[in-house]
Amino acid sequence: EVVHPQAGSLSIGDVAVAPSDPNILYIGTGEANNSRSTYWGDGVYKSADAGKTWTNVGLPESHHIGRIVVHPADPDTVYVAALGHLYSENAERGLYKTVDGGKTWAKVLSVEVRGKAVGVVDVVMDPANPDVLYAASSDKVRRAWPFNLGGPERGVFKTADGGETWTKLG
Repeated sequence: EVVHPQAGSLSIGDVAVAPSDPNILYIGTGEANNSRSTYWGDGVYKSADAGKTWTNVGLPESHHIGRIVVHPADPDTVYVAALGHLYSENAERGLYKTVDGGKTWAKVLSVEVRGKAVGVVDVVMDPANPDVLYAASSDKVRRAWPFNLGGPERGVFKTADGGETWTKLG
């Protein structure tokens, strides 16, 4: 949990440091698990001064961020794996990308089954080629009564062009 005068108290899903500039940090809020005691967040926060000050840079309805990956040479290119709301459907589930440090976001991986958006829980970047990424979807809506393992659209996806096109691997 981070307590900060500009952001309040937030639940954290992931923290990422820009490899090309360690003064640039991103925090994805909302726990990245799917249990009964999971706390949600209000999007992505960015610091350009090594954590002294923070600004919310968007995705407030993502609620639960599983992973943030920052491009190794460009600290403004960032990928965010968003699980979305756990107890209800919402369109903000998916994998997001910004190329301007969080001023704007594009959903680059949208997984749907029967019109229902599926969350993305993780993303990794190939260290030899930053255009190659792998993302894991999590087809899950948490209910108060059962705790099932997930739905049919959970899987692993690959892109070789920085998120323009994706192939489901399994």
